[in-house]
Amino acid sequence: MVTTCSACGGEAESGAVKCPSCGTQLTGGTASMPVVTGEDRSAALTEVGPTADPSLVIVKGPDAGERFVLDRAQVAIGRDPDAVIFLNDVTVSRQHAVVTVAGSQVSIVDRGSLNGTYVNGAIVEEATLSDGDHVQIGRFVLVFFTGVGG
Repeated sequence: MVTTCSACGGEAESGAVKCPSCGTQLTGGTASMPVVTGEDRSAALTEVGPTADPSLVIVKGPDAGERFVLDRAQVAIGRDPDAVIFLNDVTVSRQHAVVTVAGSQVSIVDRGSLNGTYVNGAIVEEATLSDGDHVQIGRFVLVFFTGVGG
């Protein structure tokens, strides 16, 4: 059986991971997703409330309402089951991003993900997070809270 590449129309053997013509990943990759912006982002914020420690709360997507307290220096986010924030969806890369907590400063760094990491609707490679910022990773939208002391 032959698989047709959606990017270039080239043919690949059944079970091939990448297109031999253009190198596009054919199976097992990260699916694409729409970016949440404007009204959609505002609508995603629900009554989740702050915590004593910095945290991220899923407000849109699978597992909405789940809260992740950022209680260590680095917090890995991704589809890898070993990630501290495990987001089980094909729109999330295995090692998508990492959050770094240094005193009262919290930042997020994209780790070369296929779909990117967005803060308040803008794609970022790295960003410092402020209270109420919306972080989109795949189909997930998370709201960042600095914590009571932040």
